Order: sequence, then structure tokens, then C-alpha cells
Amino acid sequence: MKKGIYIENTPLDKAMLIWREAVSAALAGRLPAEKISVHEAHNRVTAEAVFARISAPFYHAAAMDGFAVRFADTFGATETEMKSLKIPEQAEYVDTGDPLPERFNAVIMIEDVNHTDSDGVEMIEIMEPVTPWQHVRVIGEDIVSTELILPENHRVRPVDIGAMLSGGHTEVLVRKQPVVAVIPTGSELVDPGGPLKKGNIIEYNSWVLSSLVAEWGGKPVRFSPVPDDPDKIEEVLKRACELYDVVVLNAGSSAGSRDYSPKAISSLGKVLLHGVDIKPGKPVILGWVMGKPVLGIPGYPVSAYITFNLFGKGLIYALQGLEEPGPETINAKLSRQVASSLGQEEFLRVKLGRVGDNLIATPVSRGAGVLMSLVRADGFVRIPATSEGFGAGTEVPVEMLRGRREIENTIVCIGSHDNTLDLLANLLRKRHPEFSLSSAHVGSLGGLIALKKGEAHMAGTHLLDEETGEYNAPYIRKILGDEKILLVNLVFRQQGFMVKKGNPKNIRSFEDLSRADVCFINRQRGSGTRLLTDKHLKENRISSSEIRGYDREEYTHMGIASAVLTGMADAGIGILAAANALDLDFIPVAKERYDLAIPLQYVDMQNISALLDIIRNDVEFRLQVEKLGGYDVSDMGRVMYES
Repeated sequence: MKKGIYIENTPLDKAMLIWREAVSAALAGRLPAEKISVHEAHNRVTAEAVFARISAPFYHAAAMDGFAVRFADTFGATETEMKSLKIPEQAEYVDTGDPLPERFNAVIMIEDVNHTDSDGVEMIEIMEPVTPWQHVRVIGEDIVSTELILPENHRVRPVDIGAMLSGGHTEVLVRKQPVVAVIPTGSELVDPGGPLKKGNIIEYNSWVLSSLVAEWGGKPVRFSPVPDDPDKIEEVLKRACELYDVVVLNAGSSAGSRDYSPKAISSLGKVLLHGVDIKPGKPVILGWVMGKPVLGIPGYPVSAYITFNLFGKGLIYALQGLEEPGPETINAKLSRQVASSLGQEEFLRVKLGRVGDNLIATPVSRGAGVLMSLVRADGFVRIPATSEGFGAGTEVPVEMLRGRREIENTIVCIGSHDNTLDLLANLLRKRHPEFSLSSAHVGSLGGLIALKKGEAHMAGTHLLDEETGEYNAPYIRKILGDEKILLVNLVFRQQGFMVKKGNPKNIRSFEDLSRADVCFINRQRGSGTRLLTDKHLKENRISSSEIRGYDREEYTHMGIASAVLTGMADAGIGILAAANALDLDFIPVAKERYDLAIPLQYVDMQNISALLDIIRNDVEFRLQVEKLGGYDVSDMGRVMYES
């Protein structure tokens, strides 16, 4: 295999078919069954049908507290002519669950009798007759001996454990759990908590993959990271195939100079395919070694998650004799246009939220290495290999990663980024576990446009109108027209230059940005910070073409701060809280007002009301915001404008 060339470039549908056929042919009924205690059988899969050994109950039992009687002795009882029954000849007291004395065949509830004593003879009086076996749990009412309790290939639930125990079983034959070896590879990998140096990567993919194995009913065995040594990788792969049912090699699946997984698999066995037309996740390997399925999973975390779900989940279910459950899907409208490359099926991560009558899908980061895009995503939209993307407003099916109820209760906030939104989201979930706040950072103008299009419940905005000196309201009137909007202040905040500790390039003003030795990082078009930057450049008569890096954009203040910290830029405009978070120096430029614009039609929604209550009344929230630094909360929660 030449560097940069994949053995295959297989369409996803064809790759799935090849893999399913290989799995079906090689693994049908291969894993043995094992007998375990019923108490330990939760989530295991039955390897044979379970039939009742005894009936439940196995005796006639009283279903109520009261008196056991013969139903024939109760004939003729009425409210006007009550009938008396002698104790214990004709009636005997029983508690719920007591065996029914053999001479009786019904129970009268304790509240339906009068207890009397006539001339030393204890009796009960009844006002109506009873039917045979009234208030009696007869033998086999729940389970009849020899009745089928559970079929084969059934995943055991908590109630099933009770039924098996009740039916006389203490052990059950279940399918052996597939034992899956998860082997991370790469000389740069360091176990979590280990010492780090530049070039190291904390190894976490194997823990994600292992958790998925456990979630699907398998038993993961995680290996320590194996360095980029072809002999060592081959040695570990061989040992894992000797011991375990499935082997997952993570990373090293591409065609780079240190990607040794393809060679290791082909040396010991057979590569079925290498390279699938999906994005992300193209360099996946599917192979067979020593009669065991081997998956070469890409190293980027999003690629690893997607490819393991595609090719690992069905395999682990098949080994348990189960059909892989399909994803729950829901239709949603895309909030913005999405372009995609022809020839590759793309898995687009999206956030979901119901705004009015529409379920809105907002794309998040598309990078294969952005793990947080999976954390934040509510689902995937598949863009077919034959499509160049979807237009804004297109209704698309979304494969859900979260439950419908959680999505229905999500507040959609689109607009300008601020660190306080993360604090607000956390406190909302802490105070009201049923609600969540989802924020997408497209800039202040983008947020107001999202409100106009009915794609958000609220928008973060900090737009200064140069003519009036007023914040946000002029833009709301201009963009949203007559729509009724409530503008609530969140914070006043400091914007300024973020530079490295010690300000090594002595950047003090906008004029310094035009120096040949200074590299700038900008916010995206439409953001309030970008407008603030352009305002000051105009006032100082500095052309954007004079600034190195003006066209390089980030979407958040933390993104700007990270770019400065890592040396990608010497300076960027952002808030003091972001500079403090990454221990950067800060040169103030302006104090600005950051508000939340909320259409009045949403203000009385339970989740919005809960959010506004935190903003207006929660002392903990205010203290947390002030602790970030650079914020003035004196007007927090105040209505600044109402159209």
C-alpha cells in the first residue's frame, strides 16, 4: 500500500453489506452460552427459553385482609337481612398473602363485615353474598407451571428477574458477553493523569469506545497505549485476537508514515476493506485475524465515535444474538445553509430545539477532532454522497442522540457569545433538571436574524449604534420591525486587546495592529466584537488590508483567547473574562452592554421564565459572573427596551 492510497474507497451502503455478510457467515452461533445467577442477569441475553418450574402463587392465597368463607354460606345476605357466620367454623381471619384454608373458597374484605359476639359465640355479619374465589389469588394466577416466562434471545429487564425467581429459577442460561479488546495506538498518547509535555495527547478514545461496548452489552478490556512500532502493534494485536472475541485498534488506520494498523491486520489476517466514503471517518479498516473481527478505528474522536457506531454496534449485538436497534429519528428544519462535498456521505452534527411550531436543527462544529461537538450535539443529519448540501429551511431527518422530551424543553439561544451563558446553562440545569439552554455562536446580527426567521427563543447581542450611541434597540427596530421584543440586560463587560502574558510585543492601541511584526485574530462577520473592531479602525483611519490576520476568524471569545495563548496570533479583541480564563494580559478598549433579546411570545414559557428568574434573582449566578472578572452586574435582569 502506497502512502496516501486506501485499498478501497467504498460507499457506505456497500461497506455495511460487506461487513454484515462477513459477520453473519463467520460468527453465527459461535459464542457459547453460560449459566449465571438470576440475580446477576440484568441486561444479559437469554440463550434458551425459560419455562416456569412452579406456579406463582403455588397455593391459593388471600388477596385482601379479611375473612375466608365458603361462598355458598353467603347466599341470601342483604343489607336488610344480614347473614351471620360463625368463627371459625364458617369464617376464619386471613391477612393478605396468607394461604387460604382448604375448606374455604372466597375472602370477604375486613371493611365489609361487622364483627359480633353473641352469647360467647364469635361471629361476623355480612350484607351481600360473595362469588367463588372472590379476593383470592388462585394457584397460577400470575405464572402457571411450564408456562413460557422468557423466550430465547431476550434481553433481561428488572421485571424479568422477578418473574424468573417467582417461577422457581435461581440460575439462567445466557449468551456469553462479547469480550472486546480496545487497543489505543500512538507514541504521543499519555494515560489520563500522567505527566504531559508538548506533543503529548491525553488518551481518552479507548474509554469512549469501551463505554460504548458496555452500553451495547459487551465486556470491554482496555489496553494501555501501544507506541508507533509495527512489531509491537502486531504483537499486541496477535495476543488480543488469541484471547478476546473482537479487537478494536484505535488510530493508525490512515495512510501516513506512522499508520501501522493496516499492515498489522494484513500480516496476521485479512483486510476486508480500508477506506469508506464517509465524512468524518473515511480511513476505517475492517478485517479478520485468527477468526476474530478486527476494526481499525480512526484516531480523531468524532471519526472514532461515528465509525464504531456504524461497524461495531451491529457486530456486538449480533454476537449476543440480537438485532441492532435502529436510531430514533425526528424531522427538523435546518437553521442555515449547509454545503457538503460530493462523493462522501457526511454526518453533520446538529443542536435541536423547538421554537414555536418548528423543530430547528442548528449545525455545530464539523471538525473530526472536535470532541465537544459530540458533547453538544443532539443528533446527526446524514448528507448523502450524491448531494452538495441542503438549503436553509430544508426539512431533514435527524438521528437523535438525546431524548425527545429533553429536546422539547431546550431553550435555543443564537447570537453573540459570552462566557456567562455557560454559567447560566449550568445553573438552569441545576435548578430545573428538566430544562436546558443551547447556545450557538453566530454573532449579534446573526442572532437577531435568527429571531426574525423564528429559529431561536432568544439572541445574545451587543450592537452599538454609532449614530445614537444606543445599544441593541436600533438594530432590533431595523431587523425585527414591529415584532414585539423584550430586551433584558445580562451584563456590562470589558472588551479589549488580549495578548500574551507580559505583552511581549507591547501592543497598546489599534495602530499597533498594523505593525509588520504583529499578527491579529478577528471575530466573524456580524459579531458585535467585529463591529467594535471595525469602528475603531475607521476612527483611527486604519485599513483592514494593513492588518495581518484580519481575515482569520474565530466564533467565540475563548477561541480568540486560545489563538493568542497558543501563538497563532499576537493579539485579538475579546472580553476580560476570556483573558482571565487563560491567564492572558488585557488592554481595555471599551465597556459595552450585553443583552438578551427575547420575543414576547416566548417570555411566559416555563423554561424561559425559569431562566429569567435566575438572571433576576439568583445570588449564586451573580457571584459566579463577578468571579469571572470584567463584568458589571448592576443592571442584570433589567428590561432595557420593550418594543
